[in-house]
Amino acid sequence: MKHSPLDQKHKSLGAKMADFGGWEMPIEYPGGGVLAEHDAVRNRVGIFDVSHLGKISVKGSGAKDFVNSVLTNDLNKIKAGEAQYNLLCNENGGVVDDIIAYRNSDDDIFLVTNAANCAKVFAVLKAQAPANIEIVNLHEEYAVIAVQGPRSKELLTSLGLKLEMDYMAFSHGQISGKAVIVCRTGYSGEHGYELLPKWNEANDVWDALTNNLGDGLVCGLGARDTLRTEMGYPLHGNELSESISANVGGAAWAIAYEKPNFNGEKFLRAEKAAGAPRRLRGLKLKDRGIPRGHMSILVDGKEVGQTTSGTFSPTLKVGIALGLIDTSYKIGDEVAIDVRGRTLLAEIVKLPMVPAKVK
Repeated sequence: MKHSPLDQKHKSLGAKMADFGGWEMPIEYPGGGVLAEHDAVRNRVGIFDVSHLGKISVKGSGAKDFVNSVLTNDLNKIKAGEAQYNLLCNENGGVVDDIIAYRNSDDDIFLVTNAANCAKVFAVLKAQAPANIEIVNLHEEYAVIAVQGPRSKELLTSLGLKLEMDYMAFSHGQISGKAVIVCRTGYSGEHGYELLPKWNEANDVWDALTNNLGDGLVCGLGARDTLRTEMGYPLHGNELSESISANVGGAAWAIAYEKPNFNGEKFLRAEKAAGAPRRLRGLKLKDRGIPRGHMSILVDGKEVGQTTSGTFSPTLKVGIALGLIDTSYKIGDEVAIDVRGRTLLAEIVKLPMVPAKVK
């Protein structure tokens, strides 16, 4: 089991810890747990340690063009100082990983991957890169701290950061004298930022944040999951995987079909032309209960899909789920979910389930 540089901070706070992609990370903290932490992000501010996320550097003449020939989205749509949601796919259209690509320059691209997939992404890039392109795995060189919520900007500006940047833009600054990359991204649906300090300087940045948090909260990955499920954001291993394509799993918008080349493009073009048999939908329970992933979605007793994620929504106060459902079923249709032998009624709803406030 690997550990974040902030591991002892979490344990000293009494956090409940669990395995995330081979990393021991905090799920929730005493004093309210997931419900209180979720509420803090929706209404005030919360901070998360997500240092388990992978980091990869791609440098050399033509680095941007090389990465652009591999990932699905189009890096030519952004300029230096901007980031982009992207996908690395296999030849069958499945998603090896979903990635945030930072464009430093045409010759310098920085990638943030999911924890469990960093080595896979590194191996694919290494195998496809021309000789002049240097691929370096920086997984334990940078920490990642997410600051999310309507008061996130207020918190960070109080620490001296200048934050006049658009959504998905990034800049460089300092907190407590420690250099940080600051990106206007996040996984909560709220206005937020992700900070990337050096691994061995993360504790100083964390202390500055927690000492100025006010009535905000330190949050675990349990609240991160309830927040992203309300938004309909896909999680790799649930809504996206090496056997679930972006066309099916709710990320087709991150495929630049106008590009000539990217990994998996032949399969994905054919799937798009034929029409994917299922697509990601939101589900809101009409009955009391909490759905989870891998539960059958039924119409007249016949399975028409399967849930990929499910939880209790602290905002909506009902059980919600994401699921891959036959495309013949539309928003507003009623279905049932088999929750451990109980057939619970649900409505297919538009995503996100709560208003997005990222911009």
